[in-house]
Amino acid sequence: MSAQTPHNVHASALAIGEAGVLVRGPSGAGKSALALAMIGAARQSGLFARLIGDDRVLLSVAHSRVIARPHPAIAGRIEKWGEGIVDVEHEAGAVLRCVIDLAASRAPDENHAPRMPFAHELNASIEGVDLPRLVLPAGGSSHEGARRALAFIAELAR
Repeated sequence: MSAQTPHNVHASALAIGEAGVLVRGPSGAGKSALALAMIGAARQSGLFARLIGDDRVLLSVAHSRVIARPHPAIAGRIEKWGEGIVDVEHEAGAVLRCVIDLAASRAPDENHAPRMPFAHELNASIEGVDLPRLVLPAGGSSHEGARRALAFIAELAR
């Protein structure tokens, strides 16, 4: 992956303050719901918050930074549960500061994030660029997830 050849990933991306955030997870895990909840919660706190892309995001690496951009075919559109695909304001791109993964635990019958993550689980590597990583439960409460994600982003800014 390079700045000249963006890589398409199944994820949502948003800008919170000055932080680009990539939300990954399997289909139906709640990526769009978490992105919308984070945008709403950030705005209530007086922070800038806007969608970059939903479902398909273009990632490129330039100068050891990962840049997220919307896929042009669906830029400014997000799936809102119970309403379908809706139009929203969006940003043209942002430098990613962190990754949020919606994932099941190590136990295959439980659907929550690891209680005590291993050290290697605290970072995500995208084409050799390491980014801080937060793991949240797939299918969990988007409002609780947004609260935890915004606290994580605030901690990174310190």
